[in-house]
Amino acid sequence: MSSRPSERRPVARWALALGSALFGALLASTLVHALGRDASPFRNLGIFARVLAHVESSYVEDTDQDALIYGAAKGLVDTLDPHSAFLTPEEYRQLADDTEGRFGGIGVEIDFHEGWLTVVSVFEGGPAHRAGVRSGDRIVAIDEADAYEMRLPEVARRLRGEPGTRIRLRIARRGEKERSMLLDLRRELIRVHAVQGRVLPDRNLYVRVKAFQENATQELRYVLDSALAKTAARGGLRGLLLDLRDNGGGLLEEAVLMSDEFLDKGVIVSTRGKDRKLLSVARASARGTRPRWPMVVLVNEYTASAAEIVAGALRDHKRAVLVGTRTFGKGSVQNVIEFEGGAALKLTIARYFTPSGRSIQAQGIQPDVRVEQLDPGAMAKTKETSLREDALEGHLQGGGRKEMPNAELPRERSEVRRTPAASPSEEEWFARDFQARIAHQTLKALQTNAEGGK
Repeated sequence: MSSRPSERRPVARWALALGSALFGALLASTLVHALGRDASPFRNLGIFARVLAHVESSYVEDTDQDALIYGAAKGLVDTLDPHSAFLTPEEYRQLADDTEGRFGGIGVEIDFHEGWLTVVSVFEGGPAHRAGVRSGDRIVAIDEADAYEMRLPEVARRLRGEPGTRIRLRIARRGEKERSMLLDLRRELIRVHAVQGRVLPDRNLYVRVKAFQENATQELRYVLDSALAKTAARGGLRGLLLDLRDNGGGLLEEAVLMSDEFLDKGVIVSTRGKDRKLLSVARASARGTRPRWPMVVLVNEYTASAAEIVAGALRDHKRAVLVGTRTFGKGSVQNVIEFEGGAALKLTIARYFTPSGRSIQAQGIQPDVRVEQLDPGAMAKTKETSLREDALEGHLQGGGRKEMPNAELPRERSEVRRTPAASPSEEEWFARDFQARIAHQTLKALQTNAEGGK
């Protein structure tokens, strides 16, 4: 129901709407005449103005003009790819919270697969994690509202809220026939620490990067420096195991900075916009580059976007060996344009390309060593519910696989099984995480080869 009183001068409102219609029609007519009817993208603008006039003058209830315009903008952008969106002021604030790494919620990342709202990853220690929610679970209902094909901004609005408030979810789990769970959760302030590290007994460092939010690279530097100090008396670090599984991406700038920690020269990533026009290129610098430790990167089908930039750069420069499964394949770049009143447009403006000149869009990155997660339940779930860019309705095509010479270049998974706060022994950890075990063995093989070559 509208909060406006019914006596809001309907004649004035009708006159305003009619004025909008006439102005829109006049603008459309002028543009069509100037550009030629067949060439003008504005020739149907008058239709929108007429619709607005009819709604304003004849709709049975009072209307919110902001809501009408926002709804029209959303409808326009929704015809594009899945990652472009018009954001209301509230939705834009939520996006800013994500970037800063803190928000009130239950601790899940979500996306759609075959129309179903699907859990992509679960934040350890959060309300959803403690309740047993897993990656791949389907959220069927939120507070009794059907979640099937619910728009992502609406989902975010419903899932988030003030810490301490309650939310009820109905969860369906693929592979477990007819089983669903009703969960009553209490929202908490979710603080996402982007990077976690653990020094293994053999002086190899395991680093998990959860997201490329603000200061992710700064957190990585802290983890690396702490590990170096911890192992200094024993000869320092021997190698690095970088875990990018279930990492949905984030800020392009952070991906560039993190890649630059391990590369001393060459292209990290380039972006090409409309008509394959080169928009930007990021290059590594020698300053501050870390020692050339043997390095393995763990990836899976939920390694996406900024995480794929890092994986692609390190692999193309032969700086690391990739272990796991093919990545998600989100190779597009979004720019955020802010509007008066707090709304914003998140628009796909480019595809990014790895140093070898290949697009990842809808293709992903194939690992050097392919390893499925050998857990019976997780394997069955992964086969049934794997969610990648090429499964999203309206996704961009890859833009071609042909390599482009670097000389020409001038800027929304398997079950979460990660090291908890109370770390188990290495044997217990690797018994649960087969991909990590193989990655660790691969890292030790690289070290053996490097030492044998000296």
